[in-house]
Formats: sequence, structure tokens, C-alpha cells
Amino acid sequence: MPGMAEGWELLTLRGLAATDERAEMFTGTLVIHRLGSPEPVESVGVQVKRNVLVEMHETLGRLLARSTGLKQR
Repeated sequence: MPGMAEGWELLTLRGLAATDERAEMFTGTLVIHRLGSPEPVESVGVQVKRNVLVEMHETLGRLLARSTGLKQR
């Protein structure tokens, strides 16, 4: 359908690294697959700012804490 966003499955994030411990930018490779496609996975080089990683860390932590799959100890 026109106007519909493509669906992608995120398989992994490889090699996320920075030039030093104070870096504000990290580089890595997203490994993704187009939903419903018989085509193989794709690898996309990405650059991620530190503040985005911090936000993702906080968001994912909250999501996993609420998830029924995570057992609290």
C-alpha cells in the first residue's frame, strides 16, 4: 500500500565501538531483515551519539523491567 512504512526486524548490532572512553560518537553495524522478504539480511553502518545510547539504555531498561519475561531476583 502506498504510504505504509516498511517493516524491519532488528537482528543485532555488531561492533559498536568508539575511538576512546570519552567519545561522543560510536560506530557499528545494524543487521536487519525486511519483514516478509525472502531476501537475505542487510548490514547497515550506523553512527550513534552518546546521548541516544543513554536514552535507549534507560528506555530498554524500563521496558525489560516491566516485561513478564524478566524474572526479578
